[in-house]
Parts: sequence; C-alpha cells; structure tokens
Amino acid sequence: MRRSTLFVMLVLMMLLVSCGGQDEKKDWLGQDFETITEAAKSTEVRWYMFGGWSHVNTWVDTWVKDQLLSRYGIRLVRVPMDATIFINKLLNEKAAGKSTGSIDLVWINGENFKNAKESGLLTGPFTSLLPNFNALIDPRSIAFDFGYPVKGYEAPWGRAQFVFEYDTVKVDPAPRTFEELKTWIIAHPGRFTYPQPPDFTGSAFVRQVFYTVTGGAYQYMDGENQALFDKKSPELWKWLNDIKPYLWQQGRVYPKDSTQLDTLFARGEVDMSMSYHPPHAQTKILEGSYPNTVRTFVLQDGSLANTHFLAIPFNAPNVPGAMVVANFLMSVEAQLSKYRPSHWGDFPVLDMNRIAPQQAAAFAAVDLGPATLSAAFLAQYAVPEIPSGYLEMIENGWNEKVLREK
Repeated sequence: MRRSTLFVMLVLMMLLVSCGGQDEKKDWLGQDFETITEAAKSTEVRWYMFGGWSHVNTWVDTWVKDQLLSRYGIRLVRVPMDATIFINKLLNEKAAGKSTGSIDLVWINGENFKNAKESGLLTGPFTSLLPNFNALIDPRSIAFDFGYPVKGYEAPWGRAQFVFEYDTVKVDPAPRTFEELKTWIIAHPGRFTYPQPPDFTGSAFVRQVFYTVTGGAYQYMDGENQALFDKKSPELWKWLNDIKPYLWQQGRVYPKDSTQLDTLFARGEVDMSMSYHPPHAQTKILEGSYPNTVRTFVLQDGSLANTHFLAIPFNAPNVPGAMVVANFLMSVEAQLSKYRPSHWGDFPVLDMNRIAPQQAAAFAAVDLGPATLSAAFLAQYAVPEIPSGYLEMIENGWNEKVLREK
C-alpha cells in the first residue's frame, strides 16, 4: 500500500513540475526585462545558426561569447546547422509533442520564418519586451520578412544587400545593367557562373534576373500570384538559358553553393562572384583568399536587400536567455563590433537617428575597406524581397526550365 501511494505521489509531482514548467515558459512573455535578465544569468543558450562562414563563426565564438559571459554569465553554445534542417527538427518535435527541446535561439528569415511561424514553431511575440528593440530599431523598417508580417516573432540583427564581386585586373569596366552583364558573359565564355538554387546566393541571383526582365519587384508585393508568375516567368527562363552555354562548364553543372563559387573565383577559374553580404569581398581580402584588386558592384536595375533575424523556438528550454542574447545583439556595442570588416562587416540594423551622435560617428568612422560599397550608395539601388511563396515557384521552375533544359 505504501509503495503504491508513493508511486502515485511521485507521478503527481512529476505532472505538477511538468505543467509548472510549461506555464513558467509561457509566462516569460508577460514578464519585465529585469526579471527576464535575472533568470537568464549563469545559464546556457544554444544558438542554432548557419555555420558556413568561418569569420562569422569566429566572431560569435570569441567576441560575442566573451561579452555574454562577462555581462550576464551566459554560456553561449553555437550550433552550426542550416535553417531548413533545424526547421525539420522543430517540426518533428512539434509532431511528437516534445514541449522542451534543445534549441534556444535560431538565425532565420525568409521562407524558413514563414514556414516556422505558420507551423506554430516559434515563441512570441517577444520583441516588445526587449529594450534595445524599443529604443534603437525603427519598427517600420523590419515589419516584413520577404513580404511576410513579422509581428514581433523575430528580432532583427543585421542587414544585407546583393552585390557582385570582380577582379579589376580581369574585368574593366564592370557591367552596369543586366543587359551589359549578359553581353559580357557571352563575350567571355566559361568565365561566369552562379550557385545552383536553392542555394541562398544562387537563388538570389535568379530572383535579381526575375525582377529585371519581368518589369520590377513591386508588381509581386501583394502576395503570391501563380497566374502572374506563369505569365511573367518565361522571360526569366529565356534569359538564363541564353547565357547557359557560355557559363563555366558550359552550364552542364553549377557550383553547389556560394562557398564553391568563392573558391572558383579565388582560383581564377571565373572572373566574377557574388554575395548577399556587401563586405564579403573585403573579408576575403583580409583573410588572404582574394587578391587586393577585387572590388564589388551592383547593377542599376536593382539590388536585393533584406534584414536577417533571430527567433525563439516554441519549445526553447531557455527563453529568458534567448531574449537576453537577442537584445544584446541589437545593442550599439554588438552592432558596431559586427560592422567592422575584421570581424564580419555585416551592416547594422539600428536606426542611426535613435542613437547618440558620438555612437553614430563611431559607425561612420568604420573603414569598410576599398572593396565594400557604402550603405548610402547601396541604398540607391536597393529593392525589397518579394513574398517568399515566389521563391518556391522560382526554384522549382529553375530546376525544370533551366537545369534540365538541353
């Protein structure tokens, strides 16, 4: 009798602890930031993020990690993983009813955010609880992520814009429009290529072409429209197939990702590369991978621009820690450190009108290097990302109409 009673009591205690933990986790969205910060101290935060850039990994593993440990006692653990993989992991945990997982924070945006939000995989809204978001961010500038409403489920922490990279010794002058780029590619067989979609950079290049040859991005901003896409996309496939025979390897194969394209460019096998990060070329120069003669350019037809974000999974074991990390990464100190090309060179997400004049001066004083175009110059050509539903249409169409086209 005693054993059965003890067993029942243990089961009840376990249920109470389990329910209490879930209630406590949900309640973090109703706490003030001081309480959240106290709860985050001396905890571990597991941050799942793209791990393909060694300089970004180094910055996170050194400067960011050290700052969080000294300021809050937070032990940051960077877990390299592509967004599509951790989204599938969260989907599986959701289906299995796993209320506490292993991911505290994720680096995410675009279609991955939309899929995660619509599948109930994220905690939120939470950004209104973060002091740095409220004080330093213009909410209008980050209201949408690839045309999808953010609504407080993502914390912005950087900006990006699509650029081309070239060696001035081999290419002079650089093309100014997509029509000039096409002419250059045909005149220089085998010296240009782009990563195979769905690689992020390769997909961005194809979207750039899509915008240009079909009359601009803004016609697509009202949401996915299959009929409009079917009407407009033949011009995209024609442009890409026109250049295909003149690409590296005659277009029979494409680099599997942007890293492979970087390698081809660094080896001199192609004369141009591309990146969704304006300081990428300068970073490669500083690390010795690119020659000092490399520069970047954008085309007058437009240059894709977006914001990248942080989000908290629905079953994050350390919600307070995740919020403190997200808040810190929006701080002036973190944004300035991230902006320096020797660290990363990633463009800040802060509204410069909301920070102190001496802080704004510190950003203005950062030497981006000769290979990096200024934010003011890039802004002249920036165009928004269209709704993420078009990405799938474009990537599927590319496989059928370009990759398999003989």
